[in-house]
Amino acid sequence: VVASSYEDGVSLPLYNQLINLLESGFSIREYMQVYEEITQRIPVQHVDKDFYRYFPFSRSNQNKFYLFFHRLFDIFAALVGILFFLIILPLVLVGNFIGNRGTVFYTQSRIGKNGRAFKIIKLRTMVKDAEKDGAVWAAKNDTRVTRFGKFLRKSRLDEIPQFFNVLYGEMSVIGPRPERPVFVRDLSEQIPFYETRHVVKPGLTGWAQVMGSYGNSTEHALEKLQYDLYYIKHRNLF
Repeated sequence: VVASSYEDGVSLPLYNQLINLLESGFSIREYMQVYEEITQRIPVQHVDKDFYRYFPFSRSNQNKFYLFFHRLFDIFAALVGILFFLIILPLVLVGNFIGNRGTVFYTQSRIGKNGRAFKIIKLRTMVKDAEKDGAVWAAKNDTRVTRFGKFLRKSRLDEIPQFFNVLYGEMSVIGPRPERPVFVRDLSEQIPFYETRHVVKPGLTGWAQVMGSYGNSTEHALEKLQYDLYYIKHRNLF
């Protein structure tokens, strides 16, 4: 496994040694490729100035056939999701009346494709004026979450109204989870290439949610970005 600095590259003596190893039957691999294959994420913290050398965007991002069927899948999934939501809505209304005492829905500004802001739709899980002191990361066992809100979060039912965002074309079923403008601003300053996750539509769920762990810190945001970039690079119909 070979890793070399951007400025120096592989020196001639090392290159000759690698050729000898190759001729002896050894497999020579570049560090980034190996990391990506083993972890199924992209080590963005080690990507240097020559970004596009390491991160060619998926051809699916410009493939009209793929984009057409991807949108068709989104519409079908959104209609099924909305139908399911309408079926459980009476139960949600009763639970909200007993354990939430307030509005059922709430909207929040999130950053979508190409850095455009949109309003995400969710079922309310927190008390009123939960962020009167400013935006903060959501946390496990958050004291601002209501009794019924805990159930909604644990069952992920609070995310179901986002199928309306999918139907409107603001989101996709699969993609990087959309973040709030204030967090995007902060994370873009701390994590290299963070804005790259906005070249595709955000999703209800994504590779980072399937493969990664739950977290609410810059370190977890870096891990999620690595998975998101892997998805953007390799996504296809399958």
